[in-house]
Formats: sequence, C-alpha cells, structure tokens
Amino acid sequence: MRIERKKIKMAILLEAALILVLAVRLWYGEYGREEAVETTADYIKWVDFNVSYEALCKAYEYDVATYGSEVHLDWIELLSYTAAKNGGSFGVGAAAEIRETAEKLIAGETTMKALTEKLKYYDYYKEAYTAVLGGFVGEYEIQEEKGGKYKKKYGLKAFSPIAKGFPYSDYDDFGVSRNYGYQRQHLGHDMMGQVGTPIRIIYGII
Repeated sequence: MRIERKKIKMAILLEAALILVLAVRLWYGEYGREEAVETTADYIKWVDFNVSYEALCKAYEYDVATYGSEVHLDWIELLSYTAAKNGGSFGVGAAAEIRETAEKLIAGETTMKALTEKLKYYDYYKEAYTAVLGGFVGEYEIQEEKGGKYKKKYGLKAFSPIAKGFPYSDYDDFGVSRNYGYQRQHLGHDMMGQVGTPIRIIYGII
C-alpha cells in the first residue's frame, strides 16, 4: 500500500514538473519572442568620431553660407560623405575635400544622393554623426538688444547648459580614451557645477 502511494506521489510530482516546463515554454513562445525583438533592435553600438576641427569648420561654413539658397548643404551630410570615402579618417586634406565636394554640389554638377549611392557606410556615418552633432546647427531667435525684438537667425545654436552667472569647472575631454567597461572614446564634454546650479537640458541630455 505504501509502495502504491509512493508511486502515485511520484507520478503527481512528475506531472507537475512537466506542466511547469510546458508553461514556461508557452510563456516564452508568446512573450519571450516579443522581448527578443525589442532587445535585438538594429542600432549603432560603436562609433569612432575622428572629425577634425578644420573639417567641422569647413562643413559648417558651407551649411550656413548656402542657407536659403536653391542648394542648401547639410554639414552632417558633407562630413558623413567625407568619412565614408576615407574610412572615417579626416587627414590634412579633409577640409579641401569638403570644399571641392561642396563646390560641385552648389554648381549643380552632382547631388549628394548620386555621390553616396555606392558608398556602403554613408548611412552609418550619417546616423552616427547626427547622434553627436544633430540639432547643433539650424534656425533660432535671439534678442540682440535688451528689450528689443527677437530676430530669426541661422547658424550654431548649441549653448552652455550652465545658467549665466553661476560658477562651474569643466574638462575638455571630448575624444579622450575611456576604458571603463571597454576601450572607447568619450563623446562628451564634462562640466561640473555646484549643487543647486540651474541647468538647461539640451536635447534631453544634461
């Protein structure tokens, strides 16, 4: 009798274990698949930002100079095209290459679409550089005189997030190597203010 009860108990436990395994598999089938899609989204996980100061300035100058004209050049597109052609490298001739490209575009000799259609990594650089520089150039309004009217302008509109008159210290560490977790470049500029310092959020980043 005891043996029969033991067998029944083991059968019940085995059945419960099987039900549990089946329930887990069904749960992952219904919900786990959605989680997998969400966590394996296609996004850039790594980028080297090696754009030189000269290249940034040259691309910016053409963006501002062509604003409102028939062919308005986008500085991020100019930089992305140059990077895609040279494997992300911005050597001593990068600014001259940007100038040459810009002049051809302005003259109507070609288009950015035609220049980039066969460049495999153009979209990659455009997405990466937009993440770093997006929103820095565009239309904005400014009050040139105290109490005067606001005037619309176009150009560099990035600004310091620290409120005027409040002290802060900073460290020009953009591009500096970081190795916490993994080797990479720091694509930011650290600014340290006192507790209570008013800070303006720029594009969702403090």
